[in-house]
Amino acid sequence: MGKTLKLGLFGFGCVGQGLYHVLHETRGIKAEIKKICVKHPEKKRALPDSFFTYDKDIILHDPEIDVVVELIDDADAAFQIVKAALQNGKHVVTANKKMLAENLEEIYHLQQQYNRSVLYEGAVCGSIPIIRNLEEYYDNDLITEVSGIFNGSTNYILTKLFDEKKNYACALAEAQQLGFAESDPSLDVQGFDPKFKLAIVLAHAFGVFVKPDDIVNFGIDRISASDLAYAQQHNLTIKLVARAFKTGNTIHGLVAPQFVEARSPLRHIYNEYNAVQVRGAFSEKQLFVGKGAGGYPTGSAVLSDISALRYGYRYEYRKLQQHTGTVYSNDITVQARVRFPADQVIPLHHFLELQSGYAGARDQYLIGRVHIDTLKAWSTDTATGLILAPEPDFAPARSIAKPDGLLVA
Repeated sequence: MGKTLKLGLFGFGCVGQGLYHVLHETRGIKAEIKKICVKHPEKKRALPDSFFTYDKDIILHDPEIDVVVELIDDADAAFQIVKAALQNGKHVVTANKKMLAENLEEIYHLQQQYNRSVLYEGAVCGSIPIIRNLEEYYDNDLITEVSGIFNGSTNYILTKLFDEKKNYACALAEAQQLGFAESDPSLDVQGFDPKFKLAIVLAHAFGVFVKPDDIVNFGIDRISASDLAYAQQHNLTIKLVARAFKTGNTIHGLVAPQFVEARSPLRHIYNEYNAVQVRGAFSEKQLFVGKGAGGYPTGSAVLSDISALRYGYRYEYRKLQQHTGTVYSNDITVQARVRFPADQVIPLHHFLELQSGYAGARDQYLIGRVHIDTLKAWSTDTATGLILAPEPDFAPARSIAKPDGLLVA
């Protein structure tokens, strides 16, 4: 594409404004925003009214617009925009990780059907170009694991808890004030946001489409004062870690808080920064670090996708083409420290192995090996907290003689 790309932008929030600024401060990219579709006419904006429309069809049916850039926060509406844009012969750039995670397989087929690209580097870990690297650099490598800190908001909060000794409420409020966390932070602090990103990564790293509901997620909102004290006593910190890994022909995924040792590279990822660690059979272990929250980092990733479209770039989903019977499964076990209310009766058969445990005035804790399906059941119980061991030691599920009876505090 040698001509100047005409862009139709949906949404003008933090990322949309970030895109506008980086587009106008960057030289060499032949692209301009023709029209911006927004939801609230009464809202004051920095650009003239002539830039804006409140009718999505103004953009979707404009023959001059080459690329639809979707940056709204409604996943269902976003998918309808993406689908309509492709049907109208337009390429799409999006940063909507929830929409992508829930509809990625259909979006893949829509791209083939209409011969148009959907690019979404900005949807996964902000400024880190992980999707492009998985597609291009690791296309022929036998990836065994992709893991790391996929959410800048929670990493910012955890940094404040450990390095500045702030309480959770204060750290969350500060993250919201800086624009790293939403006014409703549940998608971040409950681990849903990194789970959506992990679902997208699974398609490009391992060639499998996995629905978010099939991936277990725990967040940081259940970390207790006792958890923080335990970490400090053992020279550990806590990070929210997203992880996808391969055993044989089976892929597993999980998002959960994890105790992190001082020697771990994740220990030194602070504030709103993200880190993605890729382990391959040939390239071995590599770590990517960059800002994962904020308008400019994500806006720059969106701009990179727009620039790539000028050269006809599209994802080839090469691992999907190399598919050799790989399947996704939660049939795996992991070591963790689990917190229960002091008055709760805990069936011991939930643990495949028990290492230690103790009870306090408010809570009781057990450290041992549990099945991922058990974690999934606990994830719906807000009274139960969980933090993975520093070396979680994931292992295939196996039959172990489990203790009978109940543990009562």
